[in-house]
Amino acid sequence: MVEELLTAGAVAGSAVVVYVVAAARVVRQYERGVVLRLGRLRENIRRPGFTMVVPAVDRLHKVNMQIVTMPVPAQEGITRDNVTVRVDAVVYFKVVDPAAAIIAVEDYRFAVSQMAQTSLRSIIGKSDLDDLLSNREKLNQGLELMLDSPAIGWGVQIDRVEIKDVSLPETMKRSMARQAEADRERRARVINADAELQASKKLAEAAGVMSEQPAALQLRLLQTVVAVAAEKNSTLVLPFPVELLRFLERAAQQQPQQAHDEPQPKARPEPPSVLADEEPALAEPPPAVTGEHSIRR
Repeated sequence: MVEELLTAGAVAGSAVVVYVVAAARVVRQYERGVVLRLGRLRENIRRPGFTMVVPAVDRLHKVNMQIVTMPVPAQEGITRDNVTVRVDAVVYFKVVDPAAAIIAVEDYRFAVSQMAQTSLRSIIGKSDLDDLLSNREKLNQGLELMLDSPAIGWGVQIDRVEIKDVSLPETMKRSMARQAEADRERRARVINADAELQASKKLAEAAGVMSEQPAALQLRLLQTVVAVAAEKNSTLVLPFPVELLRFLERAAQQQPQQAHDEPQPKARPEPPSVLADEEPALAEPPPAVTGEHSIRR
């Protein structure tokens, strides 16, 4: 009798151990457990820790509640301004409703991936190339809204969407490089022209001041000489001062005027000629016959 009781107790204990082993489950901290009993959803969600299910009756599905980083494969499309580009992105999402993630969709990861690819293609077709390159924040927000609206029904929340890279054709890269170079050259010319205008105004003011004080030009010349000598050049060429040139010019103008005002020397008298003294004096011409004298026969 005792042996039978011991045998029955051992069998019962073994059955309990087998049942506990078969029914025991462990849900980790970042997971939630969804139980389907005979194919029907149990309302209570199993929390992290040790839990029990009915063997062969309950099926426990563990759902990861961590933020999932999913890369979106590069999608090739044509922008609104007819430029072919390849764009890839990354999606950050997490499950907020474990029951909906198991019941509402077959595979929520695959569903989010496919939705991200189609939404990315749609964004490429609706945007210009400049928006893809410089206005990514707005595109990221639009892409996040496009993904979040259907994902809510799957128990998934889109945390954020980021466009990683935009690949352009080589011809487009060269065109954009030429455009950037032309724009920089234009700005450089405008800056140079503005600098020349300001410098010309300052030089005009300086010329006005130097015209009132001629000594200022000489001081400026000396400053230029000091600046050139500081470069340790072996040869230094000094120009003539302007005042010296003006002095020489005035001296050259005064010399011809003095020569014109000086009196001319008188000519010496020539000695009398000997032949002129030896010649007899010429007789005076006879008086002319007038009409008063009568002619006698």
